[in-house]
Amino acid sequence: MMSGIRSVGRGWVWVGHLAGHSRSLSGQGQGRLHTLIPTTAATFSSHNRLCQLSNVAPVDLPPAKTGHAAPLDKKREFMSVFPDIVRDLTEVGTHSDIPDAQKWYAKVLQYNAVGGKMNRGLAVSLSFKLLAAPDLVTPENIRLAYILGWCIELLQSFFLVADDIIDGSKMRRGKPAWYLNDNLGLGAFNDAILLEAGVYKLLQKHFRDAPYYMDMLELFHEMTLKTALGQALDLLSCPAGQRPNLSKFTMERYNAIVKYKTAYYSFYLPVALSMYMAGITDRELHRQARTILVEMGQFFQVQDDYLDCFGDSSVTGKVGTDIGEGKCTWLSVVALQRASPSQRRIMEEHYGNPEQESVNKVKALYMELGLPATYRAYEDSTSSMIRIHIQQISRGLNHNVFFKFLDKIHKRSS
Repeated sequence: MMSGIRSVGRGWVWVGHLAGHSRSLSGQGQGRLHTLIPTTAATFSSHNRLCQLSNVAPVDLPPAKTGHAAPLDKKREFMSVFPDIVRDLTEVGTHSDIPDAQKWYAKVLQYNAVGGKMNRGLAVSLSFKLLAAPDLVTPENIRLAYILGWCIELLQSFFLVADDIIDGSKMRRGKPAWYLNDNLGLGAFNDAILLEAGVYKLLQKHFRDAPYYMDMLELFHEMTLKTALGQALDLLSCPAGQRPNLSKFTMERYNAIVKYKTAYYSFYLPVALSMYMAGITDRELHRQARTILVEMGQFFQVQDDYLDCFGDSSVTGKVGTDIGEGKCTWLSVVALQRASPSQRRIMEEHYGNPEQESVNKVKALYMELGLPATYRAYEDSTSSMIRIHIQQISRGLNHNVFFKFLDKIHKRSS
């Protein structure tokens, strides 16, 4: 669990990090890994000057990698399967008496299931190739891995459509959120249900005779439940129509939210599916994979929180809303850990207020507290820590699977 920042100004800043097995530099406090960041008065003076601006500009982001999970040719191969996915889910023969609904379903799929980086979906085939015996890596099995990848993309689309309705988000993947199209409003939630239902239709059509069919069904149901529980915990931190309860903004609660809401389905699910396809069913190997991948998922969400506040919306495809919505984020939790009484009053007055003036005041406070520099230190040290944990995984799993995941998210910009 992450510790707070203990000192600012000239000298050193202690930053704690998520760790499953590490110890602090002093040898005490199992479960914590600490990093020292040099700071100077000039550093914070520079931040303070920026904070005087009426509109706080985004800080420079770390050098960005491509952010894609696979080369473009593999992405094209993955995309080439999508028309078949739409056909499988909207074939007239299945529901010939409701053609209008089938046409609508196709529209829902085409608008919501494509347009993102598709890293979750692509990760299934990439992991399968690294984990499976060579004789299993056939064109037929690669195609099945692509179909499983699309199942994850549909599950992701289900979550995003619902999340945008709940949060009132305006943009998604660089275009209007689905519920804003044709004044759909809350009726768009039925389309979210259609997207989720498509997952189980595809599993039944393509995997019902596979020995791992039940494992996959149970895994998808388990991941959906965990994600929904994480969303529930997130919403309880800031009930609809109310100001956020900052007393609940602890690192323990934040870690629980991101573990359940993001890490399981975004990181463990693709690899677990590929493991089942590769014939890897050993529970201990799945436990080891889950531990590492959940750590990566938490790392990913901290990045997401940072990009929501300081990222470029033309790159991320989404206008940041966490401050205005009063979300329990890594930035808000660390800010509260570091804040003086007067700085905490700024959070209490302005955090969760969607007015731009309030959002700017919170961003200015983040800059004053040096959170961008803190984030960069967190990113680098956490990446190093995860690499150590990967090296400790059993030889029964190809470590390259995990290193490739980590390489694609370290220093991302979207």
